Amino acid sequence: MPKEQKLQIIPLGGLGEIGKNMTVIRYNNQMLVIDAGMAFPEEDMLGIDIVIPDYSYVTENKDMLLGVLLTHGHEDHIGSLPYFLKDVDVPIFGTNLTIGLVQAKLKENNINYNKANIVKPGESIKLGIFKIDFIRVSHSIPDAVGLAIHTPLGVIVHTGDFKLDHTPVTDEILDIYKFAELGQKGVLCLLSDSTNVEKQGFTLSERRVGLMFEEVFRDAKERIILASFASNVHRVQQVIDAAMKNNRKVAIVGRSMQNYASIAAELGYLNVPEGVLVDVEEIIQLPSNQACIITTGSQGEPMSALTRMAQSDHKRIEIMPGDTVVISASPIPGNEKSISRTIDQLFKLGANVIYEATSGVHVSGHGSQEELKLMLNMVKPKYFMPVHGEYRMLIKHGQLAEQLGIAKENIFIAENGSIIEFTKNGACLAGKVPSGRVLVDGLGVGDVGNIVLRDRKQLSQDGILIVVVALSRSNGQILAGPDIVTRGFVYVRESETMLDEAKEMIKQTIEQCLENGMSEWAVLKNQIKDALGKHLYERTKRRPMILPIIQEIK
Repeated sequence: MPKEQKLQIIPLGGLGEIGKNMTVIRYNNQMLVIDAGMAFPEEDMLGIDIVIPDYSYVTENKDMLLGVLLTHGHEDHIGSLPYFLKDVDVPIFGTNLTIGLVQAKLKENNINYNKANIVKPGESIKLGIFKIDFIRVSHSIPDAVGLAIHTPLGVIVHTGDFKLDHTPVTDEILDIYKFAELGQKGVLCLLSDSTNVEKQGFTLSERRVGLMFEEVFRDAKERIILASFASNVHRVQQVIDAAMKNNRKVAIVGRSMQNYASIAAELGYLNVPEGVLVDVEEIIQLPSNQACIITTGSQGEPMSALTRMAQSDHKRIEIMPGDTVVISASPIPGNEKSISRTIDQLFKLGANVIYEATSGVHVSGHGSQEELKLMLNMVKPKYFMPVHGEYRMLIKHGQLAEQLGIAKENIFIAENGSIIEFTKNGACLAGKVPSGRVLVDGLGVGDVGNIVLRDRKQLSQDGILIVVVALSRSNGQILAGPDIVTRGFVYVRESETMLDEAKEMIKQTIEQCLENGMSEWAVLKNQIKDALGKHLYERTKRRPMILPIIQEIK
């Protein structure tokens, strides 16, 4: 009997969260990966730089992998490639700007890679059994695409991140005709962006932001400092256009913003007339009504240029009373506090800060409810799987699809690691594969787990207390100590009595253990930890990390 043909969709990231988007499409023993993104660490992930998906399922089956398809150049879609491509030697496919940003990222990480392939929107490629169409979509970065993956069991459409912008800054209008054509021919499953499903109506056009910028530039009497996402090339273009109209020079500050701008300009996605762009040294010498600074830090990131300016910690730029600071971005969930803190500090320094969503200086790059409905109605999928959103967003997107006539049993609210399996007889959830998050800390990838994070949290909350004691090897008697060193727990000078009591308690604990024949170091250390931990909690209601060090002397 011939083997049953199976088509599987396996999300490894991007479901139940914003970030680290990664999805596997598998047909029998052939496999594609869509995107390989990263996420920002949450507040309790102390010291963590970025979070990437657990892609062990892909590495275990890398012989099946034909290629990685990239929808666009945002970090939550390409950010884990420097790690992924170290483990898996596979071609990647994306549009011109996307590949340009990836190559810059790989170069920065000293990765020599030569399997990048540029595909134009509207083109198709063939990989094994799969035929893939790259479909133009509007988003907050140029060269964004959706994907139509043709398989023997039907077409899978992945929208990528999209909105319907009838008046974009460039001519990048969502290819309605292609999506409608796919819908007419028949689509097996649609994977659609859920980011703005909670917002009614349509998402406003990017061009509206340009009009608001012109207004801000007309009204501003002193310097203008504008913070946005480094990847929002359309936004940078509109700032440059508004600056030119108002006879201002522009300086770009912040490493990621400079990198994105130079790559975009080099590839022709950013039009900067000669003489408009100047370096920081020149901008600070200009009269304030002729100066404009574009910078990073729209999310209140601790090391970003705008945050350092707000803290009066930037090497070159100082916020002056009368400066107009525009934050042209909406907060990523979890960043609200740090953004509020930055805004407060800017106001204290005398700046006029424009940041509210209602001010019109930012619009989303993601479609709202009406666009999501339009996509569903155009594509007319048999099965529907909401992606790219927190769990409540996926639920709401599923409800939206149900309202439009898709059967409830054909809507999959999946989780990372779920296997959605299609056969000639239908579709179902068919188990799970390993998934989750891998934490990147400096050069360490995945070596920081829950235990290390728990220790870091404890250290950050209650500090550490180190106990040092020297014991005689021959009879176990205390030769020196116990000495106590503490950091982040109590102010030593004011707590001498309590620490002396602690030393006495340690001494008694050791003596008691030795009397009872407990001379193993591990046992001694645990006994010290338990006794001292209880004592200190009773006295302070704090639980410092206790680290006993025992030295054995002849």
